[in-house]
Amino acid sequence: MKLRHLLPLLAIGLLSTITSQAEDFTPEPGFVSLFNGKDLSGWCFREKTKKDNPNPGKILETFDGKTEAGEVGRYFAKDGILTVSFPTEMDKLTGQFYTVQEFPKNFILKMQFRAGVNADSGIFIRKPQLQCRDYLVAGPYTALKAYKPQDWNQIEVTVKDGVAHCTCNGEVLEAALALPATGPIGVEGDRGQMEYRHIQLKELE
Repeated sequence: MKLRHLLPLLAIGLLSTITSQAEDFTPEPGFVSLFNGKDLSGWCFREKTKKDNPNPGKILETFDGKTEAGEVGRYFAKDGILTVSFPTEMDKLTGQFYTVQEFPKNFILKMQFRAGVNADSGIFIRKPQLQCRDYLVAGPYTALKAYKPQDWNQIEVTVKDGVAHCTCNGEVLEAALALPATGPIGVEGDRGQMEYRHIQLKELE
């Protein structure tokens, strides 16, 4: 076969491999996946409540079997990635996107994120927010040494007795973030595009 005929086949094969790898994520032993990589099953919009209210808000809309949620594809699932896209014409917070399930037990949460330049998002842990951004540009954790701009980074959150210890690529973001007794996991859009994947959680005895 001539090279010019072979190259398109190689490209298709490589794309198929990448897509397959993205969709075939398997949680670590003892962990369960909170995002199936294909659609938004298990996720929802909740009624907004005040920050000092430990109630995460009642569920307003669920998205089982759907690949998009919100206006202008605000949240969408494809190839193993949950994308949070903030439309440029909007000038305020797009909202929060939560799991239907709540987590009253101690747990470990692991997830990867990739931030666009100066992107601003957040990860909600029961309800309080851990800032998740293009840290070196948008802050607040500008002294991180292991953060990889516009690449995949690992967030790990260990919750024990109402306190969360949060790291990014092993570096501490928050040593003792106070939490309510229970609540869901969530993400938000504020500025730019954020991508999340490999969202997994293990409850602790």
